[in-house]
Amino acid sequence: MQRDLNNTLRISEIFYSIQGESTTVGWPTVFIRLTGCPLRCQYCDTSYAFTGGSIQTLDQIIEKTQLLHANSLMKPRITITGGEPLAQIGCKNLISQLCDLGYKVSIETSGAFDISNLDPRLMVVMDLKTPDSKESDKNMWQNIDHLKSVDQIKFVICTPEDYQWAKNNVLERKLYERCDVLFSPSYGQMGLRELAEGVLQDNLPVRLQTQLHKHIWGEEQGR
Repeated sequence: MQRDLNNTLRISEIFYSIQGESTTVGWPTVFIRLTGCPLRCQYCDTSYAFTGGSIQTLDQIIEKTQLLHANSLMKPRITITGGEPLAQIGCKNLISQLCDLGYKVSIETSGAFDISNLDPRLMVVMDLKTPDSKESDKNMWQNIDHLKSVDQIKFVICTPEDYQWAKNNVLERKLYERCDVLFSPSYGQMGLRELAEGVLQDNLPVRLQTQLHKHIWGEEQGR
């Protein structure tokens, strides 16, 4: 029997945790991690999601999401992540169905896939790849034109050269006029203090962030 790609997804894991990044940092969140990613960023901390996982229908995914917060006093936020979630066709349908159910939904995407036809109720957190990620050639710069004011652009900074590259793109493209811009140090490669001092010295219109979940649970458990 042929698989219905519009109504099934290969899922790596579904779990309930604290959002560690973006402008919703700190909120209890259900994470739906899709399997597979065509990129190979040198700092990737979820390489286990490149392969494996299990095929699940959208109904099954939604049911598991609802069970995770059955005793909650409020609907948690939902983050769809990966891997690269937009590499699977059915992701767009999952987004719309979750939005229809009243969830506040965000997606963590590499910026290597078209975001122009995603549900407008979705909050997009788009990770523009820096040169030292080794995947900057995958950036679809035209995606910037489709970002909303509630969306975010994230740069993971690995080196001082990455910082200069990201700074130049923020200023020359006036990304801060489109939406919030996040600068995040690559864990173990760029110091948080070093990045903070650069942002202050250059008076950049960006928001510094760190991976809160790794400060809570550590490098191995943080996800």
